[in-house]
Amino acid sequence: MFRGLSLPLLFVLLSGVVHADVLLLSPPEGYIPSTSPPTMEETDAPKVTPTTPGFASTITDSAAATEPASATTSKPYLDTTAITDTPTTHSTNATTVAPTTHQTNSTTEAPTTHTSNVTTAAPTSEPANATTVITTNTTTASVPTTPVPTTPTPPPNPRVGDYVVRADPNSSVCLKAKMGLQFRFKPETSFQTVNLDPNVTNTNGSCGSNGTDSTLTLMSDTIMVHFVFSNQTNKFHLSTLKFTLVNGSGSVFSTTTSNLSLWEASLGSSYMCRKEQTYNLTDSLILNTFELQVQPFGVIDEKFSTAEDCRADEPDSFIVPIAVGVALIVLILIVILAYFIGRRRSVGYEQFS
Repeated sequence: MFRGLSLPLLFVLLSGVVHADVLLLSPPEGYIPSTSPPTMEETDAPKVTPTTPGFASTITDSAAATEPASATTSKPYLDTTAITDTPTTHSTNATTVAPTTHQTNSTTEAPTTHTSNVTTAAPTSEPANATTVITTNTTTASVPTTPVPTTPTPPPNPRVGDYVVRADPNSSVCLKAKMGLQFRFKPETSFQTVNLDPNVTNTNGSCGSNGTDSTLTLMSDTIMVHFVFSNQTNKFHLSTLKFTLVNGSGSVFSTTTSNLSLWEASLGSSYMCRKEQTYNLTDSLILNTFELQVQPFGVIDEKFSTAEDCRADEPDSFIVPIAVGVALIVLILIVILAYFIGRRRSVGYEQFS
């Protein structure tokens, strides 16, 4: 009985083994062998490690990227699960294609174009226009404020000159004067100022005695001044002054003032006024003198006699004595007051004791 059964069973087993070998040796249905080298094929990348029959092998994606798939034997075909695992192949292709293409396109195009356009357009044109308008308005507004009224600078003080008059070139001096002269005259509407320069002035005059007048004439290129000194009752004074000026255009300004009583002093002495003095001779002529000293009569040895000071110089000589006297009076009062205060205190102490 067992022999009758063993033959059919043996046949079945052999046929099954043969069929299995055919399946293993023949490629699966729909499989197209690749002509490219085995190392470039992505689908044969997974490495299959066979275990006991009936269990599926584990597929690792990391190993497939590094190890070559050139070793092709009959063992990988034993596991049908690895060959028919299509989801692994499709997921790999989908993952590689999609993210690479879209990220590159979106990153390159968008930021580059918009950044360059915005930067060039806005800031370049606006500051230039604003600067031009502000500068033009400021310059135009400041023009009306330029005219400023300027006051003329006062002329310098004139030089002081020494002038003498002789009856003849070989005689002694009969009139001696030392002074600086400045004239302010008004030819038309405003006053003008001119100084007499002694370096370019010629001196002329006459000597008076026994009631006659002495004269002094000072002449430069454009100015002529004529002084007349009179002596009466043992005193002398300036009685007449004539001023003439010829300007550059050829016009002449001339005025004469008589009946004056200036620079009065005793005969045999001189008149002196060191400070600046101003004399309003007429409405159109003002005389300013500096360091004036004059002696028109009785000059001895060509020197000034004792000077009689003008009233302008007198206060200077009285200021010091007056100040000293006031200080002494105040000091005496303080001493007297302190004496009486001390005396009262001593009397009070005696009463209490």
